[in-house]
Amino acid sequence: MTTAPAPKHRHPEKRNRPDNPATRKPDWIRVKAPTSKAYFETRNTVRESGLHTVCEEAGCPNIGECWAKKHATFMIMGDTCTRACAFCNVATGLPRALDANEPARVGDAVAELGLAHVVITSVDRDDLPDGGGQHFARVIAEIRKRSQGTTIEVLTPDFMQKDGAIETVAAAKPDVFNHNIETVPRLYPTIRPGSRYFTSLELLHRVKQIDPTIFTKSGMMVGLGESRDEVHQVMDDLRSADVDFLTIGQYLQPTSKHAAIDRFVTPEEFEGMSKMARGKGFLMVSASPLTRSSYHAGDDFARLRDARNAKLSFDRSSSS
Repeated sequence: MTTAPAPKHRHPEKRNRPDNPATRKPDWIRVKAPTSKAYFETRNTVRESGLHTVCEEAGCPNIGECWAKKHATFMIMGDTCTRACAFCNVATGLPRALDANEPARVGDAVAELGLAHVVITSVDRDDLPDGGGQHFARVIAEIRKRSQGTTIEVLTPDFMQKDGAIETVAAAKPDVFNHNIETVPRLYPTIRPGSRYFTSLELLHRVKQIDPTIFTKSGMMVGLGESRDEVHQVMDDLRSADVDFLTIGQYLQPTSKHAAIDRFVTPEEFEGMSKMARGKGFLMVSASPLTRSSYHAGDDFARLRDARNAKLSFDRSSSS
């Protein structure tokens, strides 16, 4: 009799951690289960292409709404991450080799879905010499071949200690270069232990140095124990790096082995953070309990572009 193999643990590094009991969600966090025809059409396209999405891998609460509108965030370079962040539901372990055909498949899927705006993200690939920078560039190129009118947003890892990776991705000219700061610096050792706060800031600043025409974007979670002053300091740091667009959303605990929710931030507090961030000079701010980096990304890109044009017009009229 053959013994069935033991099930693979999605988060082996978290297996022996004490449980953090789930906290009941307030009414403003709850979402309906997806049922629309367009949702299932998007799901079928993704699965038939053999692609991964962060929508599924990270358990995004907005998947029903986004996929119903045929908005999907493709996650390239596999479904296994080399890091083990305490907030993230993406599987941890040793990734497989890169799939050389993946960029073309992403390009085909974007064309089939008829996307006006697409978000491309990835797992961390610390095992690769360039962290996957060239693979990002190839994906961008394949989308441009097939969908010239599609605007492209990348949400990249920090490429820590991967010389030339940022430059390679920026040279491919995505319309938006997004990298999430995730949390305040004090919480990095427990929430984002494989990363460094100032490495992430430097990445965002470096993109603007390379090509000021590329929009830069970053996001953070709240509800992990950060203080109001710490959130404001992150805003100041991101503006010092010339970041254009800030997203702020509620942290939601994926499993009992992940970091505990400290508290649920109210919609009124999110509105206060949004006003503060706009006052600090961000071109765009999205702050709400269900905000995620890619949520409403297409609509937000159009508003971001309009905001830049309005600012340029104002600056020209002020200087004349």
